[in-house]
Amino acid sequence: MNIFLAAEIGSNWEGSVLKAKKIITECKKSGANAVKFQMWRAEDLYPGHSLFKIIKKSELSFKNAKIIKDFSDSIGIEFFCSVFYPEAVDFLESIGVKRYKIASRTCILKDPLSVETLNAVNNTKKSTFVSMGMGGKRKFIEKSLSKNKLDFCYCISEYPLDVRKINWKNSIKFNGFSDHTLGITAPIVYSSLMNQKNAKSIFIEKHVKLSNTKSLDASTSIDTNELSMMNNCLREIEKIKL
Repeated sequence: MNIFLAAEIGSNWEGSVLKAKKIITECKKSGANAVKFQMWRAEDLYPGHSLFKIIKKSELSFKNAKIIKDFSDSIGIEFFCSVFYPEAVDFLESIGVKRYKIASRTCILKDPLSVETLNAVNNTKKSTFVSMGMGGKRKFIEKSLSKNKLDFCYCISEYPLDVRKINWKNSIKFNGFSDHTLGITAPIVYSSLMNQKNAKSIFIEKHVKLSNTKSLDASTSIDTNELSMMNNCLREIEKIKL
């Protein structure tokens, strides 16, 4: 079984390219296959939010995305994004990303440009991970992204998620696991169950931070030392043949 491990950076780069490079470097050292950022505009997703200025700080501009993508390429770790507006897709196409992620909120058309974003991703015909942690209709997403190779992820949109709320029997019906629990146990359990199911490949997504980060996502993220420990366990599971 092959495990594609993506470190979700979210807001943990705090708008600092220097910090982004540092966390990407540590994620590479820890064994992650990819780092994932989010491309949204604060005005679209969080108008009037009480923490708007703090949220806005972590908005990923095209300029910074190019810098971060080039740096990731230079050290041999893949860069890709969750996308929330169609121009972001157009830009990411121009810099050569290999895949996309569709977030739970996009699947329920929560944001102003959700439909347009789905259409833009569909036109890329690229591999796409999809989380439906807020609900939505899977058939609608499959139709909207009919040109893409889709991998649906088990996800519950709670931050942090109590591990006892995970329905493990249901989780193994998915090709991936977008985890919001604390610690590293849940992805390891999921991977073990999927290996028993003789899955050929799975996707694991986990929020990752530097140990001193105090961002909005920090409280639901593991640090890069924990990422390394989790990766070591996942790679051992990969080797097990039943």
